[in-house]
Formats: sequence, structure tokens, C-alpha cells
Amino acid sequence: MAGMGMSLVVRDPTRCREAGTAYVQRVASGSGLPRGFSGSEPGPGGPGGGGAGGGDVAAAQAGGASDEGGAEHAGATPREVLETPAAARVQILPFPIMELQVLVLLMSWFGALSRVQAEFFTSIGHMTDLIYAEKDLVQSLKEYILVEEAKLSKIKSWASKMEALTSKSAADPEGYLAHPVNAYKLVKRLNTEWPALGDLVLQDSAAGDVGEEARTDSDDLLSDPVVPPPPNSVPGIKSDLSSRCHLEGFVANLSVQRQFFPTDEDESGAARALMRLQDTYKLDPDTISRGDLPGTKYQAVLSVDDCFGMGRSAYNEGDYYHTVLWMEQVLKQLDAGEEATITKSLVLDYLSYAVFQLGDLHRAVELTRRLLSLDPSHERAGGNLRYFERLLEEEREKSLFNQTEAGLATQENLYERPVDYLPERDVYESLCRGEGVKLTPRRQKKLFCRYHHGNRVPQLLIAPFKEEDEWDSPHIVRYYDVMSDEEIERIKEIAKPKLARATVRDPKTGVLTVASYRVSKSSWLEEDDDPVVARVNRRMQHITGLTVKTAELLQVANYGMGGQYEPHFDFSRSDEQDAFKRLGTGNRVATFLNYMSDVEAGGATVFPDLGAAIWPKKGTAVFWYNLLRSGEGDYRTRHAACPVLVGCKWVSNKWFHERGQEFLRPCGTTEVD
Repeated sequence: MAGMGMSLVVRDPTRCREAGTAYVQRVASGSGLPRGFSGSEPGPGGPGGGGAGGGDVAAAQAGGASDEGGAEHAGATPREVLETPAAARVQILPFPIMELQVLVLLMSWFGALSRVQAEFFTSIGHMTDLIYAEKDLVQSLKEYILVEEAKLSKIKSWASKMEALTSKSAADPEGYLAHPVNAYKLVKRLNTEWPALGDLVLQDSAAGDVGEEARTDSDDLLSDPVVPPPPNSVPGIKSDLSSRCHLEGFVANLSVQRQFFPTDEDESGAARALMRLQDTYKLDPDTISRGDLPGTKYQAVLSVDDCFGMGRSAYNEGDYYHTVLWMEQVLKQLDAGEEATITKSLVLDYLSYAVFQLGDLHRAVELTRRLLSLDPSHERAGGNLRYFERLLEEEREKSLFNQTEAGLATQENLYERPVDYLPERDVYESLCRGEGVKLTPRRQKKLFCRYHHGNRVPQLLIAPFKEEDEWDSPHIVRYYDVMSDEEIERIKEIAKPKLARATVRDPKTGVLTVASYRVSKSSWLEEDDDPVVARVNRRMQHITGLTVKTAELLQVANYGMGGQYEPHFDFSRSDEQDAFKRLGTGNRVATFLNYMSDVEAGGATVFPDLGAAIWPKKGTAVFWYNLLRSGEGDYRTRHAACPVLVGCKWVSNKWFHERGQEFLRPCGTTEVD
């Protein structure tokens, strides 16, 4: 840097103090005055654990991911300060370096001046050196100001962008977060970008502390230490205590808020949620990136860096199928001229390794060659390319002797979504999209609407409920106007503080545990919590004709990003007879499900074995029996809550148990009644 010459890379206060002390020692020993410094600033460092595949691919193939392999690629890569996770970044503070250099320069000159016993005034020839020294100081100060202004400009730009965004999101929080892209970006922003901004702001205060330590240590090295006067003693230079207080206020607020910020696990979960929506509703990455989803109220788009984050999340979990899809989207947006902090070479690094893992050697070679054309000195690409070409040659030799149709078919299916653990995945997801519903005209003729008085319950004779058949066998009905808007809002208000990650019952132990196939939060409300809970419970009892005395508490659930509950049974099967043993009330005989919100897209309740799909409608409820009259489970009632594509889904449900229903729902004459 012109006029500054010396470079100090400061990673912590101790290193800062040592660097400053060493420099003052050199000046104090007479090795030279500050004027005419030469040298250059340190250049940019190499990738900080961001290369794909780490060591070479051959090593990864031989023994899994080596330390230099997948682990290295899984780490964070150097990015703009507002885009880099603070926890994954070695903090090299470029701005305080200049502040320290100015401080050391001043200190060294004060020390040198003290040694000449204030005799400058006796010689104009000597005083000319002071002119050059002052010129160096002015130049250094101007460069420091330019850097600080650039940093402040970045902070101001970020603040303006966030002010515009928060004014819109705070006006309608649930509506804004109903768009899954907005929800993902919020999680990513709070986990990654705000902490990075805090680190940027804190560089000033850290530099001040470091400077004080360097000055104190340097005083001990000078035979006649000179303590600079307070800033207020110099005309025209005053301490801005107000700005210092504002800085400390922001830092304190950020520190408090960070305790409640999303974590890396939240960001990874949000990325998986977008991929779940992508798969379930057959959306391509470009559609999601543009935010072009049905029923959206707010516009939202994914930047290049956001798409890269999606691809890297998939890569870190060994999901090369989604890695390829999202890295290709990154290249598409980069080719379109969109600005980004990541480079094409980095994207090609991930992409070439991912397609290799999927078995596409031809494309792995092509992508690696593109990578080398952009970055000939890439640390792994050369070795990877040689390995890919060797494998490709071996494959060609084998194909000359054994080229089968099966092999060709396999090559064509490389980029298809891998088969997972759920056997009815295709049926389930097609129903979520509204496809494959088996509501034939013949079956539809059997469905009717009526007023329901609950076997002439006095309360319902005056005000019966509207009942509509949703399915004939098993009989699934929907009731309208079960809960008022006021009751819904009150129940949501009571439930929110109690919400916790929803659990499922382990079929072997009967213990409740969290599961990846159920993504929501739920809480359990007792009648003592609020009169509205007791009122809703009585209403469900009147409608169904079943007693709530042996029923479970009212469960309230709120589904998050891509929230779902994959196909499951509500009742316990023969291999999990102890599931409800602790309750002592028998099996779950029936389910009463209240829809407490409308959902703009997705979120249906589907029955894969029936081919039925029921869409949420605020204020309505659906009811079905899980057990036949014989007490045997009705396996046709296996159902699922589809991922919420757009919207905010709230439901509450009551599970009725067998005990107490003996005379309210008598046994049938046959096993299948």
C-alpha cells in the first residue's frame, strides 16, 4: 500500500500486540525512520476448506471421504463478509490493520523525537524531515479514511436493504413467510449474514482495544516513553462519545438477539424443506429461484449465492441428485450475468464431483476440463481429471466386450430421483398435487350434504352443523363452521408459547420421539388453560356422539417450511400393542381434525390407499373412525399431511379412545362392520 509499506495481519489482540511491539522495537533501535516505507499488503489467501472433494478422487473412492476429501469440500468457502458464516471463517481484520499502522507510525515518531532532545528547532535542515514525515501521515490517514468509508458504505447499503425488507415483512409476518423462499432467506440471513455484519462492525472497537495494548507494550520498550495527550486536548479533534454509545448499543442488541437466531441445523432444515417441495410438487430449481409459486402474495427470488447454499447443503448430506440440480441453476444464473460472490470455478468443482458420484464419468471429465480452463492451477482438478480419464478408459474397454441394454438404461437414469424408504411415495405425492384422486362419478353419487344434529343432541337440535361426505368407505365427513375466527385466534394465542417439535410414538417402546418425516410443532391444551378449549371439546363431543373423558388432550399443530407428516396410522397396530398402555384407555377409535387456517397451496390431507385428498378450509373439520366396530384397525385410514407449498397451516385434533365408548359406539355383528 502506498505510503504504508508495512503489513500487519491481525488475527487476535495478542498477535496485534506482538506485531506492533516488534515494529516499535525496530524503530527504537535506530533501524530506520518511518519515511519511505516500502512493501506491499498480503495477498488473498487460498480457499479455506471450500474445495470439492478435497484430496484426489481416487483416495475418496478407495476409502470414503478422506480428511482432505469430502470433509474439506463440506466446509465453508471464502465469500463476501456479509455472506460468510462467522463460525466458518478465520477472522483476518483488514480495516483495523490500517488503524494500527497509523497508531504505530505516530508512536514511533514520538519515540524518535524524544531521543533528539527537542533540538529540531535549531536546524532547518533537520526540520525538513518533519515535512516528509507529516506528508506520510496525511497519506496514510487518507487511505485509512477511504477504507473506512468503503466499509461504512457497505454497512449503510445493507441497512437500507434490510429496512425496506423488514418494513414489508413486519406488516404481515405470516403472509410474508407463507412464501417458502422468503422463509428460507430469513433463516439464512439470521444464521449467516447478520452475525457476519456484526463482525464487520466490531472490527472498529476491536482495533481500538488492540491499539491500546500495542501502545502500552511499546512504552515499556522506549527509554523515554511519550504518552499521547487525550484527543480533546488537540484543537479540532474531539471524541465522539455519542457514536461510541450507539455502537455499543447495536452490539449489545445483536448479542442478545443472537441467542435466539436460527442455527446451522435450521438453515440445513430450511434447505431440505425447499428440496422436499421441489420433489413433491415437481418444481424445477428455476421455478423456485424465481419464486414463481401458486397463491403467493409476496415476490421472492433466490440469488446465485442462495442457490449455491442450497446445492452445498445437499452436497454436505451426500445428496448428489439435488447437488447437481442446484449447482446447474447456479451456473445458469451466473451465465445470465447475475452478480455473485462465488465463482464459476468453485461451482464446477462441486458439480464435477457430484456427477462423478452419480456415475456420469463423461460429464465429470467435461466439467473438470472447464474448471481447469478457468483455473489452470486448481489444487485438485488436475489429479481428478487424470483419475476420471483413467476410469473412463477402463469403462470403454469393458464396454467393447460387454455392452448391454441394461447398462445403457442405467446410464439414462443417472439423474433420476433415488428411491427412498416410503413404498407409496409416488402415490402419496401425486395425491398432494391433486393427481390420481379416485373420486369417480359413481362414487361421487354416493356423497351427500346434510344437517347434522348428533343423534338429536339438544344443543344441536337448535343449531345443527352442516355435514358433507368426503368419502363413502371408510366414511369420512367434513363439518362446516365448527370453530369461529375468534376461537381459532384464541387457541393459537394459547398454543404458541407451548409449541415444541412434534413427536411420533416409537412402535417398539411407545416412547415419543422426533422424526424427520414429521415436520411441525405442536402443543397440548387442557380445558383449564382457557374456557374456549373446554367449549371446543364439548362441541366435538356433541358432533361425534363420543365422550371426551377418555380422549387425549387437544393437540394444536403448526406446520413450518414444507411442513408435512408422511403416511401413518393414528391407531396402534398388533406389533405395537403397548403404544397407549400408559393411558389405560385402549386404542384410538376416531380422529377429529380441525382446520384452523386456509392454505394457499399444498397441505392437503391424503389417504394413499383410498386415493382420497381433502383440502384445508378454515373453520371446517373432518372426522373418521380408525377402528372397525370389532375393534380391529381399519388399515384404509393410513393418511398423511402433504407438505405446505405456500401458506401457514394450523390444525388442532382430538383423538378419541375406546374406553367409555362401549355404549356410544356398540360393537358390530361381524369383524368388518
